[in-house]
Amino acid sequence: MIIEPVAYYRGPVGSKFGLPRQSGLAASLEGRIVFTETYRDVNAVRGLEGFDRIWLIWGFSANKPAKGVWQPTVRPPRLGGNRSMGVWATRSPFRPNPLGLSAVRLVRTEITTDEGPVLHVSGADLMDGTPVYDIKPYIAYADAFPDAAKGFVNGAPEPQLEVCFAVETPFPPARRDALRELLELDPRPAYQTGSDRTYGLLFDGYNVRFTVVNHLLTVTDIEYYG
Repeated sequence: MIIEPVAYYRGPVGSKFGLPRQSGLAASLEGRIVFTETYRDVNAVRGLEGFDRIWLIWGFSANKPAKGVWQPTVRPPRLGGNRSMGVWATRSPFRPNPLGLSAVRLVRTEITTDEGPVLHVSGADLMDGTPVYDIKPYIAYADAFPDAAKGFVNGAPEPQLEVCFAVETPFPPARRDALRELLELDPRPAYQTGSDRTYGLLFDGYNVRFTVVNHLLTVTDIEYYG
């Protein structure tokens, strides 16, 4: 089976580093679903405005192509990156078929634009330019099972870091709030916890550089790159 993108996600995070590890963790993070020319038909989104949330089926486009035999186990960040679990028991991006599934909030449906109908969403865990292969409405009675066993995942992760801006930011308040949410979740890989390193997060056309000492993340520089 050959599948092709029906749309692309457009958002402020320009690389996979810094993305929330699940949808909904950075609720202020807003983006747009822009359809490809073939699928820019307003009839295809008819009725979608009545739903609060939608499912996105998308591709891990920033992953390097797999080499050799697929790996049956991965090391999820929720376990510190130190314990192996079966790939089917995780949401790791490194899978035989690199497909992601995210439930996002549908903020509004914009029908008339130069790009055809556009879906404005929030809380997505996608980088800018991510291909979207399908969209489905989130239906609570069929999709929500709050009493289901949670395996090794003991609830949503809480913010791990206090964020301090040592420089002025060029972002409007809503974008700044979204950036703060991303940084509070600690975007560093689980195996990197040293304090002698400067990290860079590509956000809204800027390289946001920061350091982490203990539980304090300090933004030290914001440089335009876009």
